[in-house]
Amino acid sequence: MKTCNQKSPAKRVNIVSLKLVKESSLLYKERAIRSPEDGYKLLKQFLSDADREYFIVVSLDTKNQPTSINVCHIGSLNSSIVHPREVMKSAILSNAASIIVGHNHPSNDPTPSREDIEVTKRLVEAGKIIGIDILDHLIVCAEKYVSLKETGHI
Repeated sequence: MKTCNQKSPAKRVNIVSLKLVKESSLLYKERAIRSPEDGYKLLKQFLSDADREYFIVVSLDTKNQPTSINVCHIGSLNSSIVHPREVMKSAILSNAASIIVGHNHPSNDPTPSREDIEVTKRLVEAGKIIGIDILDHLIVCAEKYVSLKETGHI
């Protein structure tokens, strides 16, 4: 047993740097997102063939132009655990003024679950604290979507 006077061995601390790494890109001809439908078109293009839930973060500049798309989490067939820390990570590194988040429902039913609504509320609160607005949370399916902003959850 150590006494208060005994010193612990020195601890090595890593020196790190953070950066985003571009994996690929896609062309977005509308340039800016002006409505939930615009967001849906962008996310649908990205999520069209997903067989599991993908939670996506779209970082936007001050003119609502997408600057990056990040796959924040890949879930199972019917669930995805999302933490605000992970959602905000790419937004911060992208210098986002605001973000749109979205995920797909492989069941093709865009009805928001209780968890979808709770996650949205947590993200909005986290965004307020760090100064990044959550403009919308879209639930994307093949031919339809639900905007949690339009349904009053944001």
